[in-house]
Amino acid sequence: MKNKGVLSLFALSCILAACTAYKKNKAIVKDTRHYMADSSATKETVILFYNLKKSAEKQVLFGHMEDNMNGYSGWTSGTGKSDVYDVTGVYPAMYGFDFGPVASLKRGKYSDEQLKHTHDQVIEAYQRHGVITFSWHCNNPVSKGSFYWKDSPVNAVSEILPGGAYNKVFAESLTKIADFANNAKYKGKLIPIIFRPWHEFDGDWFWWGRSHCSIEEYKALYRYTVTYLRDTMHVTNFLYAWSPDCNFKSRQQYTERYPGNAYVDVLGMDDYSDLKQGKSPDVAASKLQLITNMAAESHKIAAFTETGLENIPQADWYTTMLLKAMKQGHTQLAYVMVWSNRPKSYWTPYKGHPAEADFVAFKNDPLLVFGDKAGDFYKLSGN
Repeated sequence: MKNKGVLSLFALSCILAACTAYKKNKAIVKDTRHYMADSSATKETVILFYNLKKSAEKQVLFGHMEDNMNGYSGWTSGTGKSDVYDVTGVYPAMYGFDFGPVASLKRGKYSDEQLKHTHDQVIEAYQRHGVITFSWHCNNPVSKGSFYWKDSPVNAVSEILPGGAYNKVFAESLTKIADFANNAKYKGKLIPIIFRPWHEFDGDWFWWGRSHCSIEEYKALYRYTVTYLRDTMHVTNFLYAWSPDCNFKSRQQYTERYPGNAYVDVLGMDDYSDLKQGKSPDVAASKLQLITNMAAESHKIAAFTETGLENIPQADWYTTMLLKAMKQGHTQLAYVMVWSNRPKSYWTPYKGHPAEADFVAFKNDPLLVFGDKAGDFYKLSGN
C-alpha cells in the first residue's frame, strides 16, 4: 500500500510539473508574438524566434550557405553531403538557401530541378533540426536581366511597387515564394524559415541598391514584400531578416533605410571587407555591438548574416579574425553565416587545406554551436 501511495504522489507531481511547464510555454509563445513581424506566425516559428534570442545570450550558431546543396569538389546533390561535415565531423547548425531559382519567372527544366532540389535539401536540413534561412538574389523584374546592376542597369524599384507598371510581374515572383513556403512541410507541419530579402542595399551592386532607389522607395519595397507574403498570401512560417552591408559607422547610418520594427525580426549585417587580411577585427566588432544594442532595445534578434574570406588564404582567419570580432564587447549574436562552396570559390576549408586545423579550433570554441550541440530550436524546454 505504501508503494502505491508513493507512486501516486510521484505521478501527481509529474502531472503538476507538466501542467506548469505547459502553462509557462504557452505564456512564452503568447508574449513572444508581440515582438514579431507576424503575430499570427505558426507556433514553431514563434518558438524559433524565442530560442534564437535566448541562445544568443551565450552562443552563436554557425551557418553555411548552401551547405548541403554544393561543395568544393563540385558535388551538387546527394543525401548527407557537406563540406563542413567532411572537415569537422559534424554539420552546421544553420543552412542557407536562396529564392532566386524558386521565384524565377523563366520556368524550365533547370529551374524546376532547382526548385525540387532546394525543397528536398530544406527537408534534409530540418530533419537535423537545422535552422533554415533564405536570401533572395532576385533578377531584375523589369529588364528580366541579372540582379547585378552592372549587368542590367535598369531602374526597377519604383516600377514594381503598387501602381508601377511591373507590380503584377513582381507579385508573381512573391507568389512563387509563398507557394514554396506554404509547401515546405515535414510531417504535416510548416517549416520555419528566416527570409532575408533586399540585402546589402547600402551598396550599389544590386538593382535595389542605394543609388538606384530613394530611401522611401527602398522602405516601401521591403514593407510591400512582407505585407504581400504575410497578409495577402498568408505565409505564417517566416521570420523576416534585414541586413545592410557594412557601409555604416553610426546608428543613424545603419537605420537610414530601416523599414520599421513591424516588418523585421532579425537585425543583421553582411561584412566581408572589414575582415579581409591585414585588417583589425575591431571594426567589425564595433558594428556587431551596435546591432546587438539595437536588437536588444527593440526586442529583435541580432545576427551576422553574411561574412567570410574567399578561399581562406589566411590560415588562422577563423580564430584570429571572425572569432575575435564576435567575442569583443558584449555582442549577442544568434548566428553567423559564411558563404557557399564551389570549386573556384569556397568559404569553409576542405580536407588538407591550410586552414583546416584552425576551422576545427573555431568549431570547438565554446562560443560556437554546430549541429551536434544545437538541440531542437523548434521546441521549448518541457515540450
